[in-house]
Amino acid sequence: MLIILPPSETKASGGTGAPLDLSTLSFPQLNGVREKIAADLVALPEAEALSTLGISIKLSALIAVNQELFSSPTMPAIFRFTGVLFDALDAASLPPSALERLAVGDALFGLIKATDQIPNYRLSGGTKLPIAGLEKSEKPPTMKKRWGSKISETIADFPGLVVDLRSGTYQQLGKAPGAITVRVESVAADGTRKVVSHFNKHYKGLVARALAVAESEPTSLSQVRAVLEQSGMVIEASPDSMELTLVVAD
Repeated sequence: MLIILPPSETKASGGTGAPLDLSTLSFPQLNGVREKIAADLVALPEAEALSTLGISIKLSALIAVNQELFSSPTMPAIFRFTGVLFDALDAASLPPSALERLAVGDALFGLIKATDQIPNYRLSGGTKLPIAGLEKSEKPPTMKKRWGSKISETIADFPGLVVDLRSGTYQQLGKAPGAITVRVESVAADGTRKVVSHFNKHYKGLVARALAVAESEPTSLSQVRAVLEQSGMVIEASPDSMELTLVVAD
């Protein structure tokens, strides 16, 4: 089973691993695109970086972080990403077997396993990163265009069940046909429902954790549902759909 998580804008700094070596990353079929995106990110002129990356002057230090992409230390991806989802996942307490089931789908690397060693960086799925040497009159490509069908093909080649917990922006970089997805809805006292937005990442982290630590690896939608229900979650399924709905109290 492969559980694909979204990345986070916030990341841990530092690390003790050797500098980035793309040849060591999982899914090597993505390295051609990874190399081009990484090279363009490092080459992004400082004068354009703030607007291109969508960051404020207060976060200008992230420009240097990107420029040092191939020289800064690395750490496992699952510990590099921080934030609400990763707090709920609590990867530090997971056994190696659970980490093997986890992956992250991001803009820079496309798809990486939890234990892949990566540096700190800043690049979101909605960024239009200029190609180095491109004439300013030419529009920079979207990340979706850069990745083309590569991410979708990589996910399709995975031999087991795929649970796609990525947010919409990152799903757009590469669809996962046949993957199980999870929708989070809250129910009020009067029975009305709404899609959870603020705590969505928290619940997705709990879902990922429950599936990662499952003693018996799920191989079907019904088994995924059973694992989540056994962990105390209220899960609904719709006929002829690979989407599960996690229902939480408002």
